Amino acid sequence: MRELDIHKKAVIALGGNAITTPGQEDTISNQFANTRKSLDGVVELARRGYGLVVTHGNGPQVGNALLRIELSRGKAPVLPLGVLVADTEGGMGYMLAQSLQNRLRQEKIDRPVVTLITQMLVDENDPAIDNPTKFIGQFYTEQEAGLFSETRGWKMKKDADRGWRRVVPSPKPIRAMEAETIKMLVESGTIVVAGGGGGIPIYVDKHGFLEGIDAVIDKDLGAAVIGAEIGAQVLSILTSIDKVAINFGTKDEKSLGTISLAEMEKYYEEGHFPAGSMGPKVRAAIQFLKSGGELVTITSLENASQAIDGDVGTRIRQN
Repeated sequence: MRELDIHKKAVIALGGNAITTPGQEDTISNQFANTRKSLDGVVELARRGYGLVVTHGNGPQVGNALLRIELSRGKAPVLPLGVLVADTEGGMGYMLAQSLQNRLRQEKIDRPVVTLITQMLVDENDPAIDNPTKFIGQFYTEQEAGLFSETRGWKMKKDADRGWRRVVPSPKPIRAMEAETIKMLVESGTIVVAGGGGGIPIYVDKHGFLEGIDAVIDKDLGAAVIGAEIGAQVLSILTSIDKVAINFGTKDEKSLGTISLAEMEKYYEEGHFPAGSMGPKVRAAIQFLKSGGELVTITSLENASQAIDGDVGTRIRQN
């Protein structure tokens, strides 16, 4: 392995669908197989000597955990959302770390890997807490939604024409409580799996103690926060598309290659990126660059390392 350059750091943000693929039976065997396929870009950057943090989404996995709770309601204790995020951070982090360790061994790359359960600080007075918008869990009928709203205190909203679902707050992440430890490990050459599902949302109470909150953090915003805190130069957001597009779905659709931060901000403010689609990814890119980052790439799993080189994908730079 080439000598590690500790001044060159990247955060690789994997989507939850990198591990659970839509339309495929969600077995652990399939999750491991998908995890192994998602690591090509991570391995290539490890080979080049990057200091690396790997974050991941957990939407499908938390949905499955919520379903298990519903099926066992009355027979086993109900778990709060923060604990479910922690559980999936651990389980998915195990899959990612083991798969990456095996792949690095196969490629003869001598780098340790560790998974770190990550708490993400939010403001308990964040307006998003009183305005839940993040859909989680399964679909219900309107009658069921009314019942659960009354008996369980759930906030329920209609999700397009597919049915009613529970919504929870998605407050803005402020900082990762384990950021110093993550930075220390990365600068020692360890590849760190952290910030799974955006991190476990917590706040500081009036006594200065940490407390969990029933919410979820956007995974890409969480990755941007971790990247800024460890002094990463690169944030690579990996998704199901090769490039971001403006005027999406119209005759004027245009894919974006290399673009400046100012241009991307302009497109964002013009409303090209909906909240339920590319909006959070573009917002995370803007936040990361404004916090001192140098490059954000948004592209597919297959193009992870090539996008950093400048060959493919959407690349957003300071200038």
